[in-house]
Amino acid sequence: MSSSESPAGSGEALQETPASVERLLQLITAEYESLPRQLKRIANYMSQQSDRVMVDRVSDIAQHCEVHPSAIVRFSQRFGFKGFSEMQALFREAYTDKATPIQNYQQRIRRMIANRSHKASGGELARECINATRSGLDRLAQELDEREFDKAVDLLVEADNIYVIGVRRSFAVAHYMVYSLHHTNKRIHLISGLGGGYREQMRSVREGDLVVAVSFSPYGKETQQCVRIARHHKARALVITDSQLAPLAKQANALLLVNEGSTFAFRSLSATLSLCQALFIAVAYRMELKVEEIGAPAILDGEGGDEGPA
Repeated sequence: MSSSESPAGSGEALQETPASVERLLQLITAEYESLPRQLKRIANYMSQQSDRVMVDRVSDIAQHCEVHPSAIVRFSQRFGFKGFSEMQALFREAYTDKATPIQNYQQRIRRMIANRSHKASGGELARECINATRSGLDRLAQELDEREFDKAVDLLVEADNIYVIGVRRSFAVAHYMVYSLHHTNKRIHLISGLGGGYREQMRSVREGDLVVAVSFSPYGKETQQCVRIARHHKARALVITDSQLAPLAKQANALLLVNEGSTFAFRSLSATLSLCQALFIAVAYRMELKVEEIGAPAILDGEGGDEGPA
């Protein structure tokens, strides 16, 4: 018996094996709160990196999740599989015929890391960064939930005030959304938390308003706090994150998922920014904004400003 087929640990296993990756992810979401801490880490990985499972080894996933390889097997058996290899086969069946450049990129970057005898040039590293960005955009195009996207557009169009929050690497995305939405006649507020004043900046949020929260693993507590405040005051929430299991997912009136490509653990923002640009364009279209209104330059001291959010 291989290490990937060892006996199950504690936990009640499902009686039937999921017939599809989509069904498995639904079950993982439903069972998430009842999972032990180690299995929750694996559940997060499966949700965020589902396109990688078909090429990853047990040791790769275990290292990423900081668990023993046997935990991967327990996780597989908890969801009705005999072992990891059977669960991996489900992912291979689902993804083999889809956009293999994503998997090819992941295999190539793994070989580059493993080949310590070859010192990568600056140009090679640049191309890997570009390929990582491309893989994230490809995945976004494949997995975009059009129904949730339309719900997000409805929320943005209908909101009286829009509060946008994103911390650390997500702050750049939040700032871009605010910049874009300022080209509408909406009242837009960037929750910057300057001086630690997140709660104070959220004080005026009310029913009829919308909070847009951008948050990726390891998920900023400040963003979660702002969404809790908004929901307490009966405002609605548009959440942009990387997993159905993310802390903010259950608070969302509309949930948009983005999984960026990464190079040597540095994640791109290009797919997220592309999604935000698409949101703005859809909102502008719904509001019937004229092109000259969107691209009109700001005038400061008689000087022309930058172009609009094109």
